[in-house]
Amino acid sequence: MRSVLRHLVIGRTVLLAAAFALLATGISLAQDEASDALPYQMPPPDIAALADAPPTPNVMLGPNEEFMLFLHRPGLPPIEELAQPELRIGGLRINPRTNGPSRGWYYNAIDIVDMSDKMPRRVAGIPADAKISNVSWSPDGKWVAFTVTRNDAIELWATPRDLRQGRKFFDLPLNETYAQPYEWVSDSKHLIAVVVPPGRGEAPPEQTVPLGPAVQENIGGKAPARTYQDLLKNPHDEELFEYYVRGHVVKVGLDGDYVPLPVAGLIRRAEPSPNGKYVLVERVHRPFSYTVPVYRFPTLTEVYDMKGELVREIADLPLADNVPIAFGSVRTGRRNIGWRPDEDATLYWVEALDGGDAGVEAEERDRVYMLDAPFDDQPTELLTLGLRYYSTDWANDDLALVTSWWWTTRAVEVWRVAPGDPGKDQALLMDYSFEDRYNDPGNPMMKRTDRGTRVMMTADGGKSIFLVGDGASDEGDRPFLDRYNVRDKSKERLFRSEAPYYERPVHLMDEAGHLLLTRRESVDEPPNYYLRNIKKDAIDQLTGFEHPTPQLKDVQKELIRYMRADSVNLTGTLYLPSGYDPANDGPLPMLMWAYPQEFKDADAAGQVTDSPYRFVRVSRHSPLLWLVHGYAILDDPAMPIIGEGDEEPNDTYVEQLVASAEAAIDEVVSRGVAERDRIAIGGHSYGAFMTANLLAHSDLFAAGIARSGAYNRTLTPFGFQAEERTFWEAPDVYFTMSPFMHADKVNEPILLIHGEEDNNSGTFPIQSERFYGALKGHGATARLVMLPHESHGYQARESVMHMLWEMTEWMDTYVKNASPEIEIETSTPEGGQ
Repeated sequence: MRSVLRHLVIGRTVLLAAAFALLATGISLAQDEASDALPYQMPPPDIAALADAPPTPNVMLGPNEEFMLFLHRPGLPPIEELAQPELRIGGLRINPRTNGPSRGWYYNAIDIVDMSDKMPRRVAGIPADAKISNVSWSPDGKWVAFTVTRNDAIELWATPRDLRQGRKFFDLPLNETYAQPYEWVSDSKHLIAVVVPPGRGEAPPEQTVPLGPAVQENIGGKAPARTYQDLLKNPHDEELFEYYVRGHVVKVGLDGDYVPLPVAGLIRRAEPSPNGKYVLVERVHRPFSYTVPVYRFPTLTEVYDMKGELVREIADLPLADNVPIAFGSVRTGRRNIGWRPDEDATLYWVEALDGGDAGVEAEERDRVYMLDAPFDDQPTELLTLGLRYYSTDWANDDLALVTSWWWTTRAVEVWRVAPGDPGKDQALLMDYSFEDRYNDPGNPMMKRTDRGTRVMMTADGGKSIFLVGDGASDEGDRPFLDRYNVRDKSKERLFRSEAPYYERPVHLMDEAGHLLLTRRESVDEPPNYYLRNIKKDAIDQLTGFEHPTPQLKDVQKELIRYMRADSVNLTGTLYLPSGYDPANDGPLPMLMWAYPQEFKDADAAGQVTDSPYRFVRVSRHSPLLWLVHGYAILDDPAMPIIGEGDEEPNDTYVEQLVASAEAAIDEVVSRGVAERDRIAIGGHSYGAFMTANLLAHSDLFAAGIARSGAYNRTLTPFGFQAEERTFWEAPDVYFTMSPFMHADKVNEPILLIHGEEDNNSGTFPIQSERFYGALKGHGATARLVMLPHESHGYQARESVMHMLWEMTEWMDTYVKNASPEIEIETSTPEGGQ
């Protein structure tokens, strides 16, 4: 709550400022009435050039480690792409023309790279305007399959690795509204695909005259639900949902011939078994719900053979609209059903033992089961867990690792089991807190089998595995590779990233642990792939991706450390423009960009969360864009919200938030790189919520920028972010944390930006609209920008550029070029307001 002197306030104190400075900008002093539509604007050319910088290709290693793919990405899409027809039903966003997702990111070209000569060779035959996605290698590494989204269909394409000539497999369009559109069969000669049912007819027309109201009813049972978007609303939505999500399963050969299987429905997945003899099919069905999305709908899971004959029903779960809201709660019945990747055809799944309710006391939470083909015996119990099941990493009959977790205690447990003899060999290997990054042991290194599945890489006769982790430390992240003995828990460090590089293990090329594929970068060197011989301490560069934004090559980057008033250690990454010297150039205007995080442990909250050696990469939404516009940037200054023991973090949210922000400001001011009257605070989503709270409850910042936020927590009454309690259980917390309730205290300029079609849980566009109305009603300096067709993150080039223009104008006006404040005491006439 900082005094903003851009308009006259009649009251005990009249605050004046030089308003003529605003005439040079596109921002009006007041926008009380709707005006003509503002055309999309462009930011300064130096900022636009960074936003338009070509993305670095993604890399996909082949199964035999002899080839890799370069997947090229186009620049920002035009607004016309987002303006395509869109259905928002059942929690899905569907393009009815293509029968696929209406929003997404695509590739526009594929290179195949032979690692023996490192030469990228372009796959020919793909249409110039192709939108490529779902790229995958065949299990034998001789083919690459992918989908191509056209104006009216999604097509299945492939290329032989050695010919590099793309071709469409067959004419049936794929259905990608909900299902993974295809999967390779382990023989590398066939694929299982989900297609639009041939001859399905026209979409059901909407009734222009309603036949009656849409009715929902609850009789006695408790069914709390978080806030979801894009739900079904009426019977016509249900009809459209069934029409577009319905798919048909086909078996496709490499020659393009296909065999329809008599398997159809609202398919979520059709996954072949590792031996290629069965297909696991998961479908949703009626009754649907108007309060929860599709993944809570009734779900039928069955096994079919490759002729489409039903082998066994595995589960038919009812509608899950009454799952408790305590974190870690799950639906009852068989869930997480999947194939064991190390066996021919063995299913596994998990069942809750506590009714799925994380809010009740229980000694046993989950049990993991297995069932071998032909699936007609009783399932085998693998392991009973005292925490909630998270995942299983499989190796063979002698080894699997089962991970469980618990939100309230932040606990993680990793158990060793022998799937071939479950009761014989069980041991707790690891027990740690997921908040404690410094002691995170890492994750198993996986390898691809000849069947295309992924299992843990083992060594020493199955006694050891390899662990890869971030290597968080007081020095920053230093990724590592360890050999870990699953019998005696001893470990040997094989590799650790060394300054001045950030180097992360990607794939271990041999079980001896000598040849390691890594991805290495530094502050001014973009990420590239290297083959490291650990034994010989030699390194060979495999890719040569160039610096995408050379204008930022000499930017100054420093991981800074400071302390909050309550002795909590904090960090942030300080970026300064190239050639800047605070001793000679003086302080700069600054943008702080942050995102709060909740903790149950103060020591964990004070841990370093980044590396000083990461490449300075600028995305279209990054605060670093303003380095070329004369700003200093403090990126991700820690904003921990801590609640130890019985205390909940959010009980003192505001106090801790303000204290963290004040500590960050004190640090950058003491360094001479910023001054108190010219610092802006900004954030996206929960960072926007943070921004509004800081302006409402402090006088620390000159202005704020809040993108896609939620500001009234009574609109998310059954919990939000890491808050488990409902509004009725903690009304004071909800009220105190809601900037909407304190709009009368916001007297710094605040820019609100929101996508008109935001589908993120809780951040409905109405959140920004109502907050702006409250701010305006109390005379605040505020601006609301609603971006057409945009969701929670902004995609279209026009939208992104306009967002950057809005932010630049706002900061230049209220931060960089802020005029000195003049305060004049005056009296108020009796009764005057």
